Amino acid sequence: MTLLEISGLAVERGGACILKGVELQVAAGEIVQIGGPNGVGKTTLLRTVAGLQDPLEGHVKCDPDSLAYASHNDGVKSALTVEENLEFWARIYGKTVSNWVFDAFDLRQLRRRLAATLSAGQSRRLGLARLAVIERKLLLLDEPTVSLDRKSVALFADFILKHHLAAGGAALIATHIDIGIEMPSIDLEEFVPNEPVAAGGDEAFL
Repeated sequence: MTLLEISGLAVERGGACILKGVELQVAAGEIVQIGGPNGVGKTTLLRTVAGLQDPLEGHVKCDPDSLAYASHNDGVKSALTVEENLEFWARIYGKTVSNWVFDAFDLRQLRRRLAATLSAGQSRRLGLARLAVIERKLLLLDEPTVSLDRKSVALFADFILKHHLAAGGAALIATHIDIGIEMPSIDLEEFVPNEPVAAGGDEAFL
């Protein structure tokens, strides 16, 4: 079952077309890496697929209610505890927080700690734990392992493989590091226009 189909997609940043003719399919149980140098358009592509900005041309076919976009922002409320943060997101999506989530992201000993007191790595683990709570089928992940040590990267990979993909989910991930999962990849440099193409806009994405 195909959860995401991208065809003839062109995207813009700062009023210029930066990627053109992107073609990609992601099926249930599959994770695909998008690669390329800094600035090539990985974040812009993910934001376009997530519906946060309009494509210049082409189509993105997916169920918008099936996807979740995880950016560099952890989305953590500092005044709440770890457990309260997860319960907050669970209520928004009509879910409950399962106990296995705390173990999956090594948060059990931290569940009553205020998020404001967490380290960068702990905060990132909490942010990623939201993905397990909201149970969306298609995950769009922008450098999800930033601030994580090797052990935490392994925990994240374990969640993706044993919980998300095993349950029929899929993921599109932008990352420069080896997270321990074998996956097909797509190099966005293949879709950079030979000549800069004006897109008609005049606002840059910051």
